[in-house]
Amino acid sequence: MTNTINVRRADTTTVVRVAGAVIGETRDALILSEGDLAEVMYFPVADVAMAFLDASETVTTCPAKGAASHYTIQTKSGALEDAAWSYENPTEAAMRIKGHIAFDTSRVTVENV
Repeated sequence: MTNTINVRRADTTTVVRVAGAVIGETRDALILSEGDLAEVMYFPVADVAMAFLDASETVTTCPAKGAASHYTIQTKSGALEDAAWSYENPTEAAMRIKGHIAFDTSRVTVENV
């Protein structure tokens, strides 16, 4: 059984920081909720400094969203493997997050400013 996907626009400016450095800032973030899981903030790829992210070989699959491609974030102190992901060809239910990227908030800071 798959959870219901809900996507809504965030009402604030949102940033993502890695080791204190801002690598993304947007007024167009999307918040995805899926059943009882924690909400996830998705940034438009155009609003993220993709030069700091390298595509990894990791691909995970979610029945509700599809296949996620993962990214390693390069920092001065080392690499954060698979700390970001995107759904390049999401399911119909998750189509609004196409062209967006999410971050592992246990390893980076995502905050409203």
